[in-house]
Amino acid sequence: MRAITVPLKLIDLQDDGFHLLVEIVVFGEKLLAVVDTGASRSVFDKAFIKQHIDITETEQSHAITLFSTTSILQATIPEVKLGRLHIKDYYAIALELDGVNETYESLGHPPIVAILGSDIFLKYQAIINFKKLKLYLYNV
Repeated sequence: MRAITVPLKLIDLQDDGFHLLVEIVVFGEKLLAVVDTGASRSVFDKAFIKQHIDITETEQSHAITLFSTTSILQATIPEVKLGRLHIKDYYAIALELDGVNETYESLGHPPIVAILGSDIFLKYQAIINFKKLKLYLYNV
């Protein structure tokens, strides 16, 4: 079984740590996502999902986070690509990522469309090499 190697980009949050970004392809667009091993589930930006998938309001539910309750959307993305890994019919959760993107913009970083979490990392047995800034995934 060969690893799928995906390059990572390290961004500095100015005295508040670092984030890893990875390029993904969704709806034919090359976009950036945060690599977040502490997130139990991957999430996509709600506005981005609404642009590409016709979702009715009845498909909304609520998510309770540590700090607040927010409405979420649930949708199936036909394909998410991470390097050579193609994830078909990905069942996505969508939240408002405006706050993250506002912070990124204020620090001079590009916007993100998703936060990749442990659901994907566990399924594809992810390994992060910080020295090489590479994400290794295994399509098992």
